[in-house]
Amino acid sequence: MKYSYKTENTCSKVIEFDIDENDIITNVKFLGGGCPGNLQAVPRLVEGKKAEDIEELLGGIMCGCRGTSCADQLARAVKKARLI
Repeated sequence: MKYSYKTENTCSKVIEFDIDENDIITNVKFLGGGCPGNLQAVPRLVEGKKAEDIEELLGGIMCGCRGTSCADQLARAVKKARLI
């Protein structure tokens, strides 16, 4: 299933990814801005991982004083997608 998540308090505005019946995440894309290096690295690092592992690994990572980050927003997105 393709999933799209509108981010909050990050340069990237939307995160898109696929989640399968086993909660495996693939094809992560950050859209609408952000740090190019991070937006290439994070999808490579999480490709093929279980949503639960991504939540644990990336949840709570902060970018400056924003109270979140693109990585943290991905963790929130996969958590929400698992609940659907």
